[in-house]
Amino acid sequence: MKKIYLSLMLLGAVTFTSCDMDKAPYGALDENTAITKMHDLTMFRNQLYGTLRSVTSGSWVYTTDIQLDHFIGLISNGNKLGMFSKGTILPSDGDIESFWAGSYSSIATCNSIIAKCDEFAAKPDLSANDKVLIERYKGEAKFTRAYMYLWLADHYCQSYTQVKGGPEAKATGLPIVTTFHPTSDVTKYPSRSTLKETFDFINKDLSEAYAALKAYEATGDKNKDVAALLKPCSEFLSSFAVEALQARVALLAGDWATAKAKAEDVIENGNYSLANVSNYKAMWDDEDSSEPIFRPYMVSPSEVGGSTGGIFLSDNQLSADYIPTFGTMLDYAQSEKGSDVRFDAFFTTYDNLKIHGVGYEAYVFNKYPGNDQFKVGDTKNFVNLMKPFRLSEMYLISAEADARMGNNNPARLNEFCANRYSGYETQTYDNAQKLLDDVLIERDKEFICEGMRWSDLRRLHVGFDRYKSNPAEDGYDIYKFVVKAADGLSYVAGDHRLTWPIPKGELDANPNLKGQQNPGYGD
Repeated sequence: MKKIYLSLMLLGAVTFTSCDMDKAPYGALDENTAITKMHDLTMFRNQLYGTLRSVTSGSWVYTTDIQLDHFIGLISNGNKLGMFSKGTILPSDGDIESFWAGSYSSIATCNSIIAKCDEFAAKPDLSANDKVLIERYKGEAKFTRAYMYLWLADHYCQSYTQVKGGPEAKATGLPIVTTFHPTSDVTKYPSRSTLKETFDFINKDLSEAYAALKAYEATGDKNKDVAALLKPCSEFLSSFAVEALQARVALLAGDWATAKAKAEDVIENGNYSLANVSNYKAMWDDEDSSEPIFRPYMVSPSEVGGSTGGIFLSDNQLSADYIPTFGTMLDYAQSEKGSDVRFDAFFTTYDNLKIHGVGYEAYVFNKYPGNDQFKVGDTKNFVNLMKPFRLSEMYLISAEADARMGNNNPARLNEFCANRYSGYETQTYDNAQKLLDDVLIERDKEFICEGMRWSDLRRLHVGFDRYKSNPAEDGYDIYKFVVKAADGLSYVAGDHRLTWPIPKGELDANPNLKGQQNPGYGD
């Protein structure tokens, strides 16, 4: 039997085993490679950015959106991601196992880098600057570890604000592994923590990462790369990237005061600015923007992330695996706020999308059109520079936190909307609930296919009704050829499929997880 559990305990390169989860990081070293100099440690640390490049792109980003309501599969897609689109989620599915194993493999890498940093920090005769640099690497590793634990918690644990029995209930969190200590002794394998313990661990890692990166940034007179860290589209982590993740964690935990404070700190620093109605599309087409806080380094051909747009687009414009539902198109095309710049940024038309050899007109999702520098020969592979933390998220977190705390203050929402709608007029709100409703609408529209709708449906305890195709009324014959088993699919609030199952292979390999499967999936 394949023991997926080994991913929790064994260090290796970040090797992912499904779809585009097979990207090994640049500069990878392992435990059999001597790490005796600062240069070696720097190369070892590069694995962190290989991880971040992989897990912020490709199937790590789009899988949950395929599971929800914005997209519908075409019958020509070969049942790609059919389990997710049709809602037939199983603990034995290879993708469920691969995401889990890939995440814990990344965590093992982080644990090893943290240990190596501690070893180096204990060496005599280190310069003061080397000590700060080592702490920076350690902080980056703690950020990456926190990111992976949050990703796991947001997929394999119930929502922090909705978990049955509350976040302190037993076995609601994750198995937490903090050291590299391979063993075949199953009695030492960890069981699931509480969800509160998982979030406390994430927050501790982020707090320490923030302190380490702030200390490094304070050495700007000695380290000339600090200025680049604090600019938009930084290829390396900054303290502001940490605060952006802290704001996201606080939002998921319902800690409105912290979410507000962290989001505002990123907004007010002045290093970033919102893309506006005239250049928003360029953020995705040309990948030139003042809005992204962090954008993992990529260079062709070896150091690239996964293809995020490939499931929606084709180089010859003759095929697509998934297209937006007609209801999704209406969400962007119809608004009393003005003309939504995101309609043209996210959607385009194929005039001759082939089904059974016949061409049809179809709207396709074009948020990730592919960066030409990552082409393979003359073929576009729809790999883009990813933007996992953008200023827009901070604006909407701040606005939501205000509404949640009863502050009927629409300033951040108005500023955001003025940069998304042509002809937008400043709005006032009679009450905080209506403000909150509008914030959530904007989150849904802004972050389509960035994985956030999944988080929102879970924390808000709401379900969805995928738009039921009606080709005759909607005027697009392409909708005759959608996957019928997925068309019009609904999830009720709290549907168990909004939490993925712990993989069967993991349960089989780790006896300490016995009886700790998520609700709705059996033992």
